Amino acid sequence: MSSVTKNSADSEVDNRVSPPHKKLRTTAFNDSTNTHTAANHLGKSAVTSGDSSLAAATSDSATVARSASMAKNGAVDDEIDEGLYSRQLYVLGHEAMKRMQASNVLISGLRGLGVEIAKNVILGGVKSVTIHDEGVASMADLSSQFFLREDDIGRNRAEACQPRLAELNSYVPVTAYTGRLSEEYLEQFQVVVLTETELEERLRIGDFTHAHGIKLIVASSRGLFGQVFCDFGDKFVVMDATGETPISNMIAEIEKNADAVVTCLDEMRHGYEDGDWVTFSEVQGMTEINGSQPRQIKVLGPYTFSIGDTTAYSEYTRGGIVMQVNMPQTFAFKSLRESLVSPDFLISDFAKFDRPGQLHIGFQALDSYKRIHAGHLPKPWSKTDAEEFVRIVTEMNDASPAKVDELSEDLMKHLAYCAQGDLVAMAAVIGGIAAQEVMKACTGKFTPVRQWLYMDALECLPENSAVVLSEEVCKPMGTRYDSQVAVFGADFQKKLGNLKYFIVGSGAIGCEMLKNWAMMGIGAGDTGEVIITDMDIIEKSNLNRQFLFRSWDVGKLKADVASKAAKVMNPAIRITSHQNRVGAETEHVYDDVFFERLDGVANALDNVDARMYMDRRCVYYRLPLLESGTLGTKANVQVVIPHLTESYSSSQDPPEKSIPICTLKNFPNAIEHTLQWARDLFEGTYKQPADTVNAYLTDSKFMERTLKQQGMQPLETLDIIRRSLLEERPETFEDCIKWARTVFQENFYNTVAQLLFNFAPDQVTSSGAPFWSGPKRCPHPIEFDLKNPLHMDFVASAAILHAVNYRVKPSTDRAHITMLASQVTKRRLRATQVKKPLALLVRIKCECSTTRYAW
Repeated sequence: MSSVTKNSADSEVDNRVSPPHKKLRTTAFNDSTNTHTAANHLGKSAVTSGDSSLAAATSDSATVARSASMAKNGAVDDEIDEGLYSRQLYVLGHEAMKRMQASNVLISGLRGLGVEIAKNVILGGVKSVTIHDEGVASMADLSSQFFLREDDIGRNRAEACQPRLAELNSYVPVTAYTGRLSEEYLEQFQVVVLTETELEERLRIGDFTHAHGIKLIVASSRGLFGQVFCDFGDKFVVMDATGETPISNMIAEIEKNADAVVTCLDEMRHGYEDGDWVTFSEVQGMTEINGSQPRQIKVLGPYTFSIGDTTAYSEYTRGGIVMQVNMPQTFAFKSLRESLVSPDFLISDFAKFDRPGQLHIGFQALDSYKRIHAGHLPKPWSKTDAEEFVRIVTEMNDASPAKVDELSEDLMKHLAYCAQGDLVAMAAVIGGIAAQEVMKACTGKFTPVRQWLYMDALECLPENSAVVLSEEVCKPMGTRYDSQVAVFGADFQKKLGNLKYFIVGSGAIGCEMLKNWAMMGIGAGDTGEVIITDMDIIEKSNLNRQFLFRSWDVGKLKADVASKAAKVMNPAIRITSHQNRVGAETEHVYDDVFFERLDGVANALDNVDARMYMDRRCVYYRLPLLESGTLGTKANVQVVIPHLTESYSSSQDPPEKSIPICTLKNFPNAIEHTLQWARDLFEGTYKQPADTVNAYLTDSKFMERTLKQQGMQPLETLDIIRRSLLEERPETFEDCIKWARTVFQENFYNTVAQLLFNFAPDQVTSSGAPFWSGPKRCPHPIEFDLKNPLHMDFVASAAILHAVNYRVKPSTDRAHITMLASQVTKRRLRATQVKKPLALLVRIKCECSTTRYAW
């Protein structure tokens, strides 16, 4: 499994600038590295209705096409609604998002697994979604189908769910279809997902989709077992196999050789792998390599790799940047029929590496059992049915070209015991993976599952399951929980109902958790209760992945809306919503009485401090803690059990890389340096001076405390106050424009010109080596240009922020701002007096020895 930071934040956090901390474990699986990720919680959908007759198929097809042409997933003239899809765009990018919004998707089977896939795909923003089901809702479906109500029993599942799915995303037309999946009907779709079809029907559809270039995904959930199959055709091109940011490194040397070795600066490991492709830029001497075609590399060590023949090039002199390139990869998929007899497996758990082959035969045997028994699966925990199922599996294995040498009778019996189970938690996992495969099929981003993924969660059963679980204990009771009782028994269901749990946070993870808990019946018993707290209000960007919220909920409190939505899914759940932050200031609310009546706590938070606080409280009160977080396509789950596992705070992330301030100010060479520089500039310009001045104006003891500070700190503080209240205080917006123009000049021209005066581009060190080499990249001053949009963006934004800080009415008229900026005289912007090189050297030395920035 790939390593990730332990506690990233819930999807609520914008990770573009400040990644969340704490180590993570990934929850899914990437085929190229066996770490393919579970589906992100996506975002929203629209309307249309279907017809059950075969004659209506053509009409339905036209309806989808017409509706899809009107709805462009938030796009007007190919513009994507960034307010809605902002977090998803960070992971996918605009090009992949546009490819996805051109895809029509069919999802067949609307039990718990199917509705989970549909929810995720609709939230993701495809062109259209058609939901198909020929069956009617039953009481057993309510164990995992969160968009069915008791009033829907007897209705077609697709028709009952269509209006509720349509509310998720107004940009995605949603059609319900109840007829036969004819070849003519299937032609209109780019992706087809099957969840409840029989084997013969799957094979028929699989043959057609493979022959016509339609991507096929088959998903199934049977109790504690799950299955995903993908067929994306003979030539499926993946544009970006990992989705990770390409790695760049600074070059120390390039050999001129038949198998040239490139050596990177030894500040950090290059991070490349065998088979990666790279390009070069800014290389001096061997200039022919700059901008050349990507070269495939072979890693030789942590700082070296080979790139092939460079004998035709000039001698390397110095410098250069090597950049990783994402090269398209083409994959060939077998059809479903071919893959059944010649399967390729993606291992989901290396502790169970022998199970995929067995489960591959086992799932086929379930289809055979159903054919023999008129569509019925083995009865829950029936030893007689399980023994018959084992005989069928054994016979099938002996006759199968994909025969496994060792078939575990115990594993096959457990597959039979649980086959009638339909668990919302397994539907969430398998449905999330299947939905992400839909996204991959539509976008060509990330490596798809090739081709079979099997997983099980038998660890959830008690160690003495053969003793405590029986056909009598797990028989149906005529309740909405029957499909869960079929796996765990009636006593377990009663314990779930009487649990008292505290959920902290109702963002993306919190919404999913509430949905799962409502379906499971947690807190739905006579003495049970779920308490949820979140102080945040709903924003538009939340709607893309926090699926309990709708567009009309924007501006409302998250906890209130989420708890009401969970109550609709299961009216029996006893749930209380709070709007409190967890911390020392609310310990009078969450006191001893509150915690001592709980059975456990579940974190759904977006920051490490709150996580650590809740961890301390759980350790103190000896309560179990369920901890989780997401970061892009990665995620983690940590289960903390008193006296059995370590606590959340027991482990720490590795120390963060730090940036010396001299590098930050004078010799930046990486993107993180520029980001930190920009953050420092923002805080030093807009936040810190304002905080200091406000303290000076409101705190009567401010001067007394300031004058007691050490060294030059009192003088620096008073200088900030003087400049903020006198020199830089604007009277009009024109003053703000002049100030912003001066800030541009100082930061992007004067400072750089001063640095180049002290260290000329051709300067050498005392040893004769070029000063501007290695990590020191020679900068160039920027002349302000009124016609450069980026320059004007800086001036306009800086001026508006400055105006808002001083309560001066700003202007957003770009022409007016440009006119004012053009009037700023050269005299006002005259270059600062050039300082002596020694002064700069002394300052750099002092700063390097005292201050470092953590990144």
